[in-house]
Amino acid sequence: MILSRHADCVPYVTRDGSTIRELMHPSVHGNTGQSLAEAMIAPGQQTLLHRHRLTEEIYHVIEGDGKMTLGTRQFELHAGDTVAIPAGTYHSVFNSGTVPLVLLCACSPAYSHDDTDVAGT
Repeated sequence: MILSRHADCVPYVTRDGSTIRELMHPSVHGNTGQSLAEAMIAPGQQTLLHRHRLTEEIYHVIEGDGKMTLGTRQFELHAGDTVAIPAGTYHSVFNSGTVPLVLLCACSPAYSHDDTDVAGT
């Protein structure tokens, strides 16, 4: 299937603790090489510090405000910001705002639980 509809994408919790909807993923939709998900982080919540050994990610902030840890750097995130996350780099996002922080997450190769390492585990 080359088309997905937001309402048909069932949310689930990833290893980093964020709630995501896989908008396009090879295991579901038949595309190859990459995935696209919507992540939602509630106000005052954050993802666990984690990395993807093989996967490069790009986050694009749709709504809300947050603070990102990317390797040794920390910076603010706002709607409209886009961040490249190199494979193997530990990262985390904290929702510092009052509304859900909503991100689009593009992954290449496609997201996999098996490719995710949570710091300290």
